Amino acid sequence: MEQEIFFYANAVLLTMATLLPIVNPLGSAPIFLSMTADLPGAARRKLAIVVARHALLLLTAALLIGSHVLRFFGVSLPIVRVGGGLLVAANGWRLLNEDSHPVSTPGPVDAWEREVARRAFYPLTFPLTVGPGSISIAITLGAKAQSLGARTAAELAADLAGIVIVSGLVFLCYRFASRLIAYLGETGTAVFLRLSAFILLCIGVAIIWSGLVELVQPLLAR
Repeated sequence: MEQEIFFYANAVLLTMATLLPIVNPLGSAPIFLSMTADLPGAARRKLAIVVARHALLLLTAALLIGSHVLRFFGVSLPIVRVGGGLLVAANGWRLLNEDSHPVSTPGPVDAWEREVARRAFYPLTFPLTVGPGSISIAITLGAKAQSLGARTAAELAADLAGIVIVSGLVFLCYRFASRLIAYLGETGTAVFLRLSAFILLCIGVAIIWSGLVELVQPLLAR
């Protein structure tokens, strides 16, 4: 019994250790702020809940059926990285070049609720929070669990528990990130948002590069 508990706990920790550096909710929180700086605090708090929920569903879907979906469409993981990297870079470029409006105005409740619904999945959940890197890792974890025979259900349950914890950390980091705006002030927030946009652009380029390297290496080995 103790051995089984140790095995499941170790599997949960392994899933967290694998996903957390890629999802990186603490590092993504400033970029989340840059994409929601024009919204009131209540909208950002609502978005933190919705994005965490979407991240949980997306990672779970990638874990359980991701490999089957990619196989059905004939898409490889490096291609997923290149496509997702282009999305991340495009969002970073857009934020870097748009007019800065760091101070939010409350506005009608129904107006910001529409904005929450519009932004919650794209771009705040995908590709900002759950990008091509974390999706490919979830797919790999799911494929590994499905190859373990009798322990498949237990391994998948442990992976799901790890995903739940990671999604909870996403909520906490995004929920309390808005306090930064109050500390930075208008000028500091404008500078902060530009730097966050540039970092997002660099992350997108890095993801594209990693995907291209994986695509080109087999051709060079021939």
